[in-house]
Amino acid sequence: MNFPRRIRAYVSGSLLALFVLALPAFAAEGAEPNPADSPAGLIFRWLNFALVFGGIAYLIAKHGGAFFGANAKAISASIREGAAAKEEATRQLQEVETKISRLDQEVTTLRESARRDSAAETERLNASGQAEIEKIQIAARAELSAAERAARQELRALAASLAVERAGELVASRMDKNIRSKLMRAFLNELGRSAN
Repeated sequence: MNFPRRIRAYVSGSLLALFVLALPAFAAEGAEPNPADSPAGLIFRWLNFALVFGGIAYLIAKHGGAFFGANAKAISASIREGAAAKEEATRQLQEVETKISRLDQEVTTLRESARRDSAAETERLNASGQAEIEKIQIAARAELSAAERAARQELRALAASLAVERAGELVASRMDKNIRSKLMRAFLNELGRSAN
């Protein structure tokens, strides 16, 4: 306990005064009869008791009220803080219990939502895959059609080349010197006419 300096000064001063007043009584103790046993000694004893008790009562009344009042205020503030903390803890406990009671419902909702999302995603992937298959089929048909046209053109070119070659062979086999010379003359006449 930490008493204020003033209280300590009063108490130590009172003890010193008692000691100084008691010294003559201790010195005369063995020589004469005890004066405390006399009626005057009895009165002085009661006066001494009243002074000491009054001093202690005065000090307690003057400084004890503030000390005990501050202590009571600190205790009541601690009680209020404890009550507020208890109320807050009770409120948080109720919130947690409410959340726990709703947890099963939320888990069921989340599972249902996940199932719906999974079904929707599967349907979307199927539709997307079907669209890709159709695009690939269209592209394959277009590529086959283009390859068919290119093959037909190549076949026509090859047929034309073979026909020209065969015609050249036929013409070369049927042409003799007379026909060649007639052709050459006709060609030259034609050139002459076109020059004019």
